[in-house]
Parts: sequence; structure tokens; C-alpha cells
Amino acid sequence: MMVNTPASDSVVVKRLGTYPQEAREKLLCIRAWVFELANADTSIGKIDESLKWGEPAWRPKSGVGTTIRADWKEKTPDQVMVFFDCKTDLIDRTRSLLSADLTCEGNRAIVLPLASALPEAALKTALGWALTYHRDRKATRA
Repeated sequence: MMVNTPASDSVVVKRLGTYPQEAREKLLCIRAWVFELANADTSIGKIDESLKWGEPAWRPKSGVGTTIRADWKEKTPDQVMVFFDCKTDLIDRTRSLLSADLTCEGNRAIVLPLASALPEAALKTALGWALTYHRDRKATRA
């Protein structure tokens, strides 16, 4: 079984270290959940952690899932956001099935206010959908 272990000195951790404490803590929690979910489902494979467009990003094994990005921005200092590929139906699915717990913006982002606790169950569900997006689409077409 592959165990994904997030590096304590990764470019993502260094980037998060530049953010305000509240935003950093929420983003580190999201990061931990991505690795936790990947370790719980061996088909996800190794998570590639990097910066995409300057934002923390996690990409599962090719053909299994789609990239997840999460970030805090100075222009919206009271929230962090999780981004999915806008060419997927992930935000539409999140909006229709998890709207009681998660607020979505456009066709690519989940908005998470810093003043509120992270909605763990709903957010893990959405993250899990992204980590297995391509695999699950293939299964439903078969």
C-alpha cells in the first residue's frame, strides 16, 4: 500500500508560511485531508504536491483524478478557496449535493470563510470526488 507523506519542507508549506495564521491553519488542514483521502484509497496513487499559478496544488495519479488547488488571497482576506478544474462537473455536483454545507463560486471554487470551522464531512466528500474524478467517470460510462 502506498503511503503519501506530505513533506514538511515542500514549496507548498513554504508558501503557506507566508499567509496569516488563520488562513494557514485552514489550508494545512485541507492539505492533510487530501493526503488522508489519498492514503485511504490506493487507486489514487502518489499525490504530486506543487504550486500551480502560485497556488498550493495537489495532483493524483494521472487518469484517476483531477488537480485540487487551495489558496488565500489578499483581495479576499476573510476566506480561503478550494479550486477544481472548471472543465469538470465537480462544482455543479458540490452545489447540488453539498450546498447546505459548502458555498460555491462560479464553476471552479468552494469558498470557505475563515470565521467558520471547516465543514469536514462535506469538504472531504468534494475533495474525494476530485481525487477520483476520471476513474469514477470511466466507471459510470462502462
